[in-house]
Amino acid sequence: MTETKQAAGGRTVHLALVQFESVLCDPAANTQKACRMIAEAAAEGADLVVLPELFSTGYELNIVGPHVPELAEPVDGPTVRALQDAARAGNCYVVAGLALAYDMAGVPFNSSVVIDRQGELLGTYDKQHLWALERFYFRSGCDCPVFDTDFGRIGVMICYDMGFPEVARMLALQGADLILCPSAWCQEDMDVWDVNAPARALENTAFVAAVNRYGVEDQLVMPGHTKVCNPRGHVVAELAEEAEGVLHVELDLNEVVDYRQRSPYLRDRRPDLYDLVLLP
Repeated sequence: MTETKQAAGGRTVHLALVQFESVLCDPAANTQKACRMIAEAAAEGADLVVLPELFSTGYELNIVGPHVPELAEPVDGPTVRALQDAARAGNCYVVAGLALAYDMAGVPFNSSVVIDRQGELLGTYDKQHLWALERFYFRSGCDCPVFDTDFGRIGVMICYDMGFPEVARMLALQGADLILCPSAWCQEDMDVWDVNAPARALENTAFVAAVNRYGVEDQLVMPGHTKVCNPRGHVVAELAEEAEGVLHVELDLNEVVDYRQRSPYLRDRRPDLYDLVLLP
């Protein structure tokens, strides 16, 4: 899909969701492979390529965790620059999960970068809800930005964030048509994965693209099952094979408007009744 089509008012997006297998603690090798996969996806017409949580380092924190301080990169570091070059060359948006260290000193963040077709960094999202060992190696984020693209508005949450309805709801209330969830979801919790993604899509009448890692890292098994759910909560595409791969799916984001008229959850909210949600 070209920018010309999008400029004409198109709201159709070709997603390429990369079920990525990482080499532990080797950002250079992982980034090189990721850029190759971005190029291949772009050649097949992808408008948006999404890589999972901590793709550049691997996830198993029993191994990766002690090395996070030296593996984390600034937003102008080599991994992000390579992704920007790949986005520019492929004329596609890229969303990718990695450990980021911002200007302030201290513990890095478990983040995702959002890059546009011109290779410009639109912004970042920092994971808000840290899972298990992540608390020892990362700081938690505190913002839910949304990003305007030439096909619609997108939001990002990361893995465990998907279990908290408030994150996806804050993105939807800011007009997100498509919510991306780069993840490192483990095999023993796939029953929760299969519930969370459709639920977040239905209750926010938005598309949800849940992009999981694949691989065995020490004792941690991540089986993939990357999927896309429509605003009715139906799974419309999934990588059934437990292997590295790319899920290609084309979505018409105009459908979000129709679904929100048929299931007006956002319109019919009663925030005056929800004080308990704000209590610690």
